[in-house]
Amino acid sequence: MESLLSEIKNCTLCLPHLSHGVNPVISASSNSKIIIIGQAPGSIVHRTSIPWDDKSGDRLRSWMGISKEVFYNKDLFALIPMGFCYPGKGKSGDLPPRPECAPKWHDLVMDHIPNKELIVLIGTYAQKYYLKESAKNTLTDTVKNYGTYLPRYMPLPHPSPRNNIWLKKNEWFEESVIPELKRRTKTICYY
Repeated sequence: MESLLSEIKNCTLCLPHLSHGVNPVISASSNSKIIIIGQAPGSIVHRTSIPWDDKSGDRLRSWMGISKEVFYNKDLFALIPMGFCYPGKGKSGDLPPRPECAPKWHDLVMDHIPNKELIVLIGTYAQKYYLKESAKNTLTDTVKNYGTYLPRYMPLPHPSPRNNIWLKKNEWFEESVIPELKRRTKTICYY
């Protein structure tokens, strides 16, 4: 695994497309139990090289009911974005993750994590890539039907503050999905 992670961290495949340069951000161990597949690092994570080191990460940890110490334990959590580098800003937020990363690296990383118990799919990019035709037409419908993807996958909306309106419109998420996420996280991590 260390050799693969080193190869990923030295990847320059997308360099011509990244105005802020390459800085692949990933955290994983062969012992990881829960894999979190996000979108792509934001500008803060690009600077710190620490996955989910922002307000979105704070909310995600709250949803899971865990501390930073638990979250950054590689033997418990693999933190893998769809695109490993910050894609830059678009008109309404960050640009989409670069499409080259997941096909090149994800299967290799997954093959190095034999005892994964849950794969958390955050946002539409991760859900469409992993759930393929079983993903519903909208993120809302996919997340609402989370039970059909368990025990392997758990789809979530992005925990970004930009999604506050979605969270207010979809109160069922905090009432039913978050408790199930917390329960599964606790069961898998044994903390």
